[in-house]
Amino acid sequence: MKKIASALAVLLKPLLYPLSLLYGLIAWIRNRVYDKGIYNAIQFSVPVVSVGNLSAGGTGKTPHIEYLIRLLQYQFKVATMSRGYRRKTSGFILADHTATAETIGDEPMQFFQNFPEAYVTVCADRMSGIPELLHLRPDTEVILLDDAYQHRSVQPGLNILIMDFSKPFYKDYILPFGRLREGRSGYKRADIIIVSKCPPDGLAEGKQQDIIDRIKPLPEQQVFFTTIAYRGFYDFFSGRPVIPPPKGYFVLVSGIARPEPLLDHLRAQAEYVHLLRYPDHHYFTASDLDEIQDTIKGWKVEGKAIVISEKDAVRLALHKEIITKWEVNIYVIPIQVRFLNKAGLFSQTVLDYIQKEQEENYTN
Repeated sequence: MKKIASALAVLLKPLLYPLSLLYGLIAWIRNRVYDKGIYNAIQFSVPVVSVGNLSAGGTGKTPHIEYLIRLLQYQFKVATMSRGYRRKTSGFILADHTATAETIGDEPMQFFQNFPEAYVTVCADRMSGIPELLHLRPDTEVILLDDAYQHRSVQPGLNILIMDFSKPFYKDYILPFGRLREGRSGYKRADIIIVSKCPPDGLAEGKQQDIIDRIKPLPEQQVFFTTIAYRGFYDFFSGRPVIPPPKGYFVLVSGIARPEPLLDHLRAQAEYVHLLRYPDHHYFTASDLDEIQDTIKGWKVEGKAIVISEKDAVRLALHKEIITKWEVNIYVIPIQVRFLNKAGLFSQTVLDYIQKEQEENYTN
């Protein structure tokens, strides 16, 4: 059945090309009216750093936002603003003790749990959301905009573009024929371009240069390369670090865009890994819970456990009362960004921008 569906998708894909041309034209016109100043982008007195991408899907924005929070949180009062994708609320929300993945979205909920000192906010309209944030929390010193590259109504002071190593924008096409939200030339608005999800064992200097040559950065643009580093497991219920038994048996429950890197990582240390795959940002239903429970309990082996990402954990936590009764081990595996090189240069570039912005605002 899957082979038939795949073959059908290949046959039908050329029919999507005219739609891509129309979508691309609309995106081009929208960008032009901002580039020409017909529509004005608002600049704010507080430093604003945007992290986004050209393509739809997971390029690793979340761990890069977290990298920035770790970099900045001890020097500045940091706030994040996300759209809150698939949340069941609307409008502006400043996360507090009542927040859940349903009220603010899974990624903002992850920020809120991992960085309780940061102000975590959601608002689809960043142009109105930022003034609301600054009104409620006037001590905010830096704002990190999550997935706002196409949100042209706000002019960030530092624009960071993330590109997936395995799915470079210079080989991609506009939706729905490809995965791009706008034309490839949109990369020119970035100050920094990060090639994410590179092989964990590194990338030869020649290969890095080849990618840079294909990107064709402008003279003022900097290009960096990052990979995903997996940290130690912690218990879903207690939050305490755990060490799984060697060569265990894992059921990987995944509702993230690309679980393959995590799957490969687990397979390197487990006897066997069974993947239960759900759509990105998926909110687990009662039938999903039954499937997960039946899978883990039907596995008659020692050293078995359910493994989830942090993003899945905040959504699965909505059903914690039910899951507690399963009496099974559930391990959460966090991830972090690791720069292949030039980490110091990246950090200094961000800090220099913030310092310069603060000095200019103080002078004015």
